[in-house]
Order: sequence, then C-alpha cells, then structure tokens
Amino acid sequence: MTSILRSPQALQLTLALIKPDAVAHPLILEAVHQQILSNKFLIVRMRELLWRKEDCQRFYQEHEDSVVSASREIAAFFPDFSEQRWYEEEEPQLRCGPVCYSPEGGVHRAAGSGDPGPA
Repeated sequence: MTSILRSPQALQLTLALIKPDAVAHPLILEAVHQQILSNKFLIVRMRELLWRKEDCQRFYQEHEDSVVSASREIAAFFPDFSEQRWYEEEEPQLRCGPVCYSPEGGVHRAAGSGDPGPA
C-alpha cells in the first residue's frame, strides 16, 4: 500500500510500547497495530523484546516527559538507530512521500527506497 504524506512540518519520533498482556493475545496485538496505522502514524522501526522485571523497573524509574527522555528511551530500544541520521535522511522522504507500508516488516518506508535500516 502506497500513500503520499505531505507535511510542511518535520515529523516527530514517538516511541510506542505494547505491554505483555496485549502481546500475549494475537487478536489484541493486531487491534493495537491497526489502531496505530488508522491514526496515520508511520512505523519506522519495530522490535519485539523480552525484559526482566528489573529492566522494566529501571526503565520506568528513569522515565520523564521530555525530549531528552524520549531520545534516551528510543536509544535504549534501538541502539543502532541514529536519531540525527533519521531526521537528516529518512524524515524528509517520509514527510514528502510517497510512503509504503510493509506488512512483512511492520514498518513504513519511502516508496522506492530499500530497507529503512536496522531494527
């Protein structure tokens, strides 16, 4: 599926975490995924992971509502993701479209481009 997203403003990165009780039920997980897509969010990276209780507690203890916190959290989940490179290279392509969604990879990418990068 290809769509054109044209926005005069830069896109913003948002980290979505889906908790284990939703992931444990495939129908609920699919409903959450469809809700994200229906609200016109672009999924630029997707990753499944299993955390120990201590990891979760540390993550939520450090959580704050700030841009710095969001950048730190994205780096924790996607250590190979370069926020600066994304804003310089991928964001303009995604913002100006056309954009394709890959159900196999579960991510959006600029139409005609290759893989959006490491998960």
